[in-house]
Amino acid sequence: MANLNGWRPVHISCFRQDQDVSTTSDDGTGFKCNEQAEISGDPDLKEEDGGSPNTDDQNYVNGGWFVRAQKPFPSVRTFDCVGKCMKLNMVSGPKIKENLQETIFRFWNGRWAVPWTGQTIAQVMFLWIATFWLVGSWIVPFLAHAAGFSKETLTHRGQALYSLVTDITEGLAGIAILHQCLGRFRPLPPGWFEFKLKGRWHWDVALGCLLFPLVNLLSHINISLVHMSSGPVAGVSSVEQSIVARDPVAMALYAVVVTVCAPIWEEIVFRGFLLPSLTRYMPLPWSILLSAAAFALAHFNVQRVLPLIFLGVVMGGVFARSRNLLASMVLHSLWNGFVFLDLMN
Repeated sequence: MANLNGWRPVHISCFRQDQDVSTTSDDGTGFKCNEQAEISGDPDLKEEDGGSPNTDDQNYVNGGWFVRAQKPFPSVRTFDCVGKCMKLNMVSGPKIKENLQETIFRFWNGRWAVPWTGQTIAQVMFLWIATFWLVGSWIVPFLAHAAGFSKETLTHRGQALYSLVTDITEGLAGIAILHQCLGRFRPLPPGWFEFKLKGRWHWDVALGCLLFPLVNLLSHINISLVHMSSGPVAGVSSVEQSIVARDPVAMALYAVVVTVCAPIWEEIVFRGFLLPSLTRYMPLPWSILLSAAAFALAHFNVQRVLPLIFLGVVMGGVFARSRNLLASMVLHSLWNGFVFLDLMN
């Protein structure tokens, strides 16, 4: 049994200072309540401590952990420090609630400076839908027929190339409509059609990717509801036919269509133009929901309405938070790539 006659109880305290908290002990908020005066008069404690006050103070300023030993009888000042620490914890709850309310208020009232009216919004969307239908159903088929081609007789690679040309033409037509209809409002106010590589939008995209399983679940639910209602069932698409045939060139062309072309022009129209324009007349959340519904209906597929609405809400939220079209484009591309890889499996 060790001899305890030479041992004395001491109070060991561990401290750590955050960067944004004051390092002075006068205001009582720095947690530096170790009663230096009590320790400084005890040579034994100084020897056991093994470190100079300057070293501890430096660790204190830099936010590091350090240990101080002191007599086991806390003074009034120690209890005062504990009381102030408890007071800070009690105040943090209302502060968090206040910050949350401010964030919700800013999101609800987040708007773009929209120089055009609802007439221009309706004009752009009507022209885009009409052009989308004309290009896909009339112009490209007519040009292909004039060149001696028929979509029904094309090979898998030919159909993939046909889809790529059609998608590029539709995208360029939509951008041309925006350029023409919004030309008289140039220069546009700040925040319109912005593409930014910098920023923390990558985290927003990552959070959106975590919701992909939920989008997939909604897709299965939507298909089940369509089957229960005896609705029309879509046939096998040319993309699925090429995947079944395992044609690498055709699959590469379709991959470009779904992960590059479609995300670019769809995000420019629905998140770049429609969503911000709607904030002139309604709060931001309603603008996100309405633009998401338009995005889903534009795909003309009743089996995918629910997942596309939810996906449109997610991409709209990412865009509204980041004010960056690149963020929603990347998220859109990742989702399309996820679906494409799922079809391949």
